[in-house]
Amino acid sequence: MKGIVPSLNTPFDKDGAVDHVSLRRLVNHTIDAGCGGMLGLAVAGEHMTLTLEEKARFVEVVAETNAQRIPFIVSVTAPDKAASLALTKIARSAGATGICVQVPAAEDRHENLGFLQDLAAHAPEILMVQDLDWVGGGLPLDDIVCLFDTVEKFSWLKIETQQAGPKYSAVLQATDGALNVCGGWAVTQLMDAMARGVHAFIPTGIEGVYVAIHTLYRAGKTTEARALFERLLPILNFSNQHISTSILFFKQLRKAEGLFDTGICRTEDARFDAVQDVEARHAVSSALDLIRQCRPAARSA
Repeated sequence: MKGIVPSLNTPFDKDGAVDHVSLRRLVNHTIDAGCGGMLGLAVAGEHMTLTLEEKARFVEVVAETNAQRIPFIVSVTAPDKAASLALTKIARSAGATGICVQVPAAEDRHENLGFLQDLAAHAPEILMVQDLDWVGGGLPLDDIVCLFDTVEKFSWLKIETQQAGPKYSAVLQATDGALNVCGGWAVTQLMDAMARGVHAFIPTGIEGVYVAIHTLYRAGKTTEARALFERLLPILNFSNQHISTSILFFKQLRKAEGLFDTGICRTEDARFDAVQDVEARHAVSSALDLIRQCRPAARSA
């Protein structure tokens, strides 16, 4: 698993139910864009608004549609550990490649270790830890190394913290590059991440553009990769104001692309005021132009 591994949005129909037809379109779109994998039921997928039954069906639909064409990782982060364990078993039963789970920095190292060991006993091939901290540095480096040395299936770390770039490098150095490192929310520092040797990146939406940037960079065409990335930045400047802004914006973009039938969100504060509506429409238009221009590059990746 490498390159661009997008976090899938969860589509809803006009009545607010999970739209499995749109979900199948999204899975096929992700594969056709040349992505190296996909992550489901993460923050971008509004997992906190879904029941366990809805999550189980989501996993089944994605796994069935994907048919193991690219790695499929299931986020099993939940309000309680029992729910995480239940979803881990569902992911494995459905044939997912791996799971991703948030490990809170505030927890005791031994608590986190025991939790990961319980999940690992039932997990598929990959156990990815999400190091998420919106306002701080996340898990201590020593804790990460301890977990990596102890839990055999822990092979991926998704870093979403302050100063993500230096942390990518610190983790790679501390584990001699053996722990695969990926980023997500710090997508505005994508060039920095690729320069540091990050194994994958987990953005939301605009998959073909990210694949084109990554392909150019790996081909040694750094100037071209940077130029394309800088065309993407104004869009991300709007979308990444706040996680709720991002969720709603990319839902609207999915609808404009013809992937989703609606742009409905369950996240309560995923709403735009009148000024944001204007800016969102402009950003969607810019994104569609960029997506169209990168489509041939994505297909050949």
